[in-house]
Amino acid sequence: MNILGISCFYHDAAAALCADGKIVAAAEEERFSRKKHDSGFPKQAVDYCLSSAGITIADLDYVVFYEKPFVKMERLLLTYIATFPRSLRSFIAAMPVWMKEKMHIPTIIKKETGYTGPILYTDHHVSHAASAFLCSPFQEAAILTVDGVGEWNTAAYGIGRGNRVELTHEINFPHSLGLLYSAFTGYLGFRVNDGEYKVMGMAPYGTPRYVDKVKQLVEINDDGSFKLNMEYFAYHFKLENLTEKFTELFGPPRAPESVFYTERLYPKKDLPGWSDAYARECQRFADIAHSIQDVTEEAMLKTAGHLHRTTGMEHLCLAGGVALNCVANGEVLRKTPFKDIWIQPGAGDSGAAIGAALYVHNTVLGNPRVYTMSHAYLGPSFSEAGIKKWLDEERIPYTEYAASDLPRAVAKLVAGENVVGFYHGRMEFGPRALGARSILADPRNPKMKDILNEKIKHREQFRPFAPAVLVEKAGEYFDIGCSDAPYMLLVGEVLPDKRKTIPAVTHADFTARPQTVRRDANPRYYDIIAEFEKLTGVPVIINTSFNVRGEPIVLTPYQAYRCFATTDMDYVVLERFVIAKKDIRPEHVPPPPESLLLDK
Repeated sequence: MNILGISCFYHDAAAALCADGKIVAAAEEERFSRKKHDSGFPKQAVDYCLSSAGITIADLDYVVFYEKPFVKMERLLLTYIATFPRSLRSFIAAMPVWMKEKMHIPTIIKKETGYTGPILYTDHHVSHAASAFLCSPFQEAAILTVDGVGEWNTAAYGIGRGNRVELTHEINFPHSLGLLYSAFTGYLGFRVNDGEYKVMGMAPYGTPRYVDKVKQLVEINDDGSFKLNMEYFAYHFKLENLTEKFTELFGPPRAPESVFYTERLYPKKDLPGWSDAYARECQRFADIAHSIQDVTEEAMLKTAGHLHRTTGMEHLCLAGGVALNCVANGEVLRKTPFKDIWIQPGAGDSGAAIGAALYVHNTVLGNPRVYTMSHAYLGPSFSEAGIKKWLDEERIPYTEYAASDLPRAVAKLVAGENVVGFYHGRMEFGPRALGARSILADPRNPKMKDILNEKIKHREQFRPFAPAVLVEKAGEYFDIGCSDAPYMLLVGEVLPDKRKTIPAVTHADFTARPQTVRRDANPRYYDIIAEFEKLTGVPVIINTSFNVRGEPIVLTPYQAYRCFATTDMDYVVLERFVIAKKDIRPEHVPPPPESLLLDK
């Protein structure tokens, strides 16, 4: 049985193929379209999923859409009516899009793919819940989903047992923890639905001195339920998120893309154009970031604690956009009685495509579970023969290594304080690079964080970098509350005796967001870190996503080469072929090849 899950038309459109109960392929549309957070119909992702499995659209038994558009439309119309006439401008902007595409999902699917079979719909938060529980290793668990908004729900919880997912409680729009956090994201000068993780990165440079003010905006009960004071918010009736009352409470917002510096970030005040007054203003923003982060963690802790008390479950599964808040996740793991938690690596809307497909196969059709998501390498790979042919045709110099020799060669480059683009195997699913489309560097160099931010990633200097660590050595360097964190979704403390050893991945509050690496999940990546340990005594490397600011993670070998050639990266590894910056002409970036053979 083949079931295709689709999520689209809000952000992070994706497709996932469930074949006989197993997710065999999944990808976000942005990787193909090169439009970050692409919300359009995931035509290219669908085509990839089908070709990866060697089937056509006619071989599908069901297509499942990740939410119910008519219910969502109901919420929009009732909200516009309740807030009229203030909502008129937003209504005029939204309705053409809904009338043109969002209300015509079957027509669009048929037009884009040629599919003529049955189309099913799941509730938005049910898709999230299924993406967490039905992918997890647990046979029973409590489930918590928190995001901006689905149809009406903004948060829900329930129980998963065997092949069944059941949500029993919910919080409805306009009260939303995700939209609360996003409102502060926009206020702090970042793009909503894109820059929330930047708020997390900024928070450790501040103190939570605005918590009392944040709590004027949201009431959090002991059971984790919450209610927003809607006098401060405008997202339910206009195109903007905030009212004037919000800025009266917190002060003027941060200008988008403005420079951020504080005395903690630059203690020597050696930044050109330094101003004490501007540094104090930046400190205000960092304090606000810390405060909204603290309040978010409080809500998640209270909800998870209540869920444990009422369900008695030992395990917890998380999904929804707020489940990408890895700092809050770490707090939930360490400070609640749950023995273990499992978080969908594509916790946002992209992962709902996986959940929708599995929910139909397991819960609706009653098939037993046969799948555990043991890794996230579900995207395309490209053949070594195709890469070699392209490099030779373009006369790009490279060194070819035997598979057994490559890990040590790459480890030597990283240990030599080179920045190395690493491209290998199937692309990761979800927002994190996990050693298939990654940039690798030496965590022992205290200057490496600034080098990567400024010369490679072209992003804000306060942004931290994540460590990748051999799974069996993780406990020697990090306190994350569990033995395995393969998806970079948990933040924990860098142990005091290791902070000077790996300063480039130790954030301002002495935390890190590690990726634990198992050999069975990605042997080549594991072996590089193991060889790095043999050379340096440190089983940790820097792993950041293979892209520059504003672009999706690279998909093809050509995109990887282009990113390498146009930044200050020292080397790029395309499967077994290593290219040095000193050997190429950086100004020469050949046009993309007509095709590179995909591995099935």
